[in-house]
Amino acid sequence: MNTPVPDPSRFALPILSAANFVIGMGAFMVIGLLIPVADAFSLSTSTAGLLMTLYATSYAVLSPLLVSLTGAVGRRRILAAGLSVFAAANLLAALAPDETVLFAARVLAAAGAGLVTPVAAAVAAGLSAPDRQGRALTAVFFGFTLSQVVGVPAGGFIAYTFGWRSAFALVAVMALPIIALIWLRIPAGLSFRPVSLADLRRTLGHGPSLIGLGFTVLFVSGTYVVYTYISPLMNARMGFGRDGITLMLLLFGLGAVIGNLFAGPASDRIGTFRTLAILALVQTAILPWFSALPLPVVLLLGLCIGWSAFGWSFTAPQQARLIAIDPANASVILALNAGCIYLGSAFGSWVGGVALASAGLDALGFIGGGVVCSSLIFLIASERIRRRRVAAPG
Repeated sequence: MNTPVPDPSRFALPILSAANFVIGMGAFMVIGLLIPVADAFSLSTSTAGLLMTLYATSYAVLSPLLVSLTGAVGRRRILAAGLSVFAAANLLAALAPDETVLFAARVLAAAGAGLVTPVAAAVAAGLSAPDRQGRALTAVFFGFTLSQVVGVPAGGFIAYTFGWRSAFALVAVMALPIIALIWLRIPAGLSFRPVSLADLRRTLGHGPSLIGLGFTVLFVSGTYVVYTYISPLMNARMGFGRDGITLMLLLFGLGAVIGNLFAGPASDRIGTFRTLAILALVQTAILPWFSALPLPVVLLLGLCIGWSAFGWSFTAPQQARLIAIDPANASVILALNAGCIYLGSAFGSWVGGVALASAGLDALGFIGGGVVCSSLIFLIASERIRRRRVAAPG
């Protein structure tokens, strides 16, 4: 009698999803901590905002470098080490005596997260059959998406109720059982191709990969042109106060969860190119509505859910597409893609700020839609390159 072989992804996928939840919460909850932190250290709000900007920039730079430098180390060890660094960084932030230590802790947290998120994606893809990679990546990134629903409001609630240090301490504590589960349940000795700095240089010099990554930057940028300034936009055009804006943020998070659940299966059925093209076209159509405010509240709330659902659906199909473009360097390209998400958020925020200063709030939706539409140029270009390579003899 043959003993059934246990499916290695049975425990791995939910554990990796939980790890991404902690990473996402630790990264984005600072949006709700800015005022308490600014008050604690007598900082301006813009200076406190460096907690997010510094994290995003550090992640974008460090993630691909660290993934390449640790490319020969076992994946389980890297996941456990990366999440341990992330937990230690949040503990350091909770104990920070001044803003310098707090900012340094954010850089350290970005380094740990930059190891966990892309390696988790590579492990999920490696444990799954090719026709189920979309579903596996969706499962792993469900935790990151779910963190958008609770990360910002939970961080703010904890900061105002128990103090901002408690929020960082909670993230550190939440990471501990997941580190243990990674060590106990993620298979040891996973088969993978070691990567190095040479692989990073090769990927950065690989035209199709860079074109594919360009789609990530512009697609995310279009969303953040509007999302960064959603509070003043809703206040000025809809008359929303604290409760209305909080509802908008919660619905945005809910939409992200809905989109994440459907994106992977959709890309498995109709392909990554078609899925991403549909998402970009729908985003291009939705975002200009935010330049047409005020709107009926019910219509606006529906638009918010659709905007988020189609906006955050891109993660799983885009990762599967990038892996297909350069499968030999999956870990490196996924690290670069994660960095490009943060670059996109920073670039979109900058574009939105320029638009706000020069043209006002009513320009944000049109400009955001235009930025997303421009991402189709990179998507179509990378698809044409892929088809030519497939059709090429030999």
